[in-house]
Amino acid sequence: MNRKYFSTLTLALAALAAGNAFAADAAGPKTRDQVRAELAEAQRSGDIVANGESGKKLNELYPSQYPAKAVVQGKTRAQVLAELVEAQRTGDIVANGESGKKLNELYPSQYPAKAAVQGNTRAQVLAELAQAKRSGEYELINQHSNN
Repeated sequence: MNRKYFSTLTLALAALAAGNAFAADAAGPKTRDQVRAELAEAQRSGDIVANGESGKKLNELYPSQYPAKAVVQGKTRAQVLAELVEAQRTGDIVANGESGKKLNELYPSQYPAKAAVQGNTRAQVLAELAQAKRSGEYELINQHSNN
């Protein structure tokens, strides 16, 4: 009986933890009005999964009953050619072969140097460290690296 109870409890806790992880939203919790507005928009556009085993959305099953989705304009031929010319000039093209490296990585002297990316200042790094210590992230990282 103990083993069955323990297994059930473990499974319930795992499900609860997984549910909380999926429910967490990076932007924070939504208000009731926001959720209602999203539901209304999904119903209007048919962006809701239909009942059944197909898993298709209503706008996929009945496209004539819902407004067409906006088509995103792609790049023009001239834009693509300009990007190709720039990539050839800077060597930002993958070389033939199995290495998967770009030409500017294999032959850096033949191509212009890439601009250095500005890193964090010492003050910014120290501020981030202080924030990590206050929030407890520093201890978690430190414990993980020691294991």
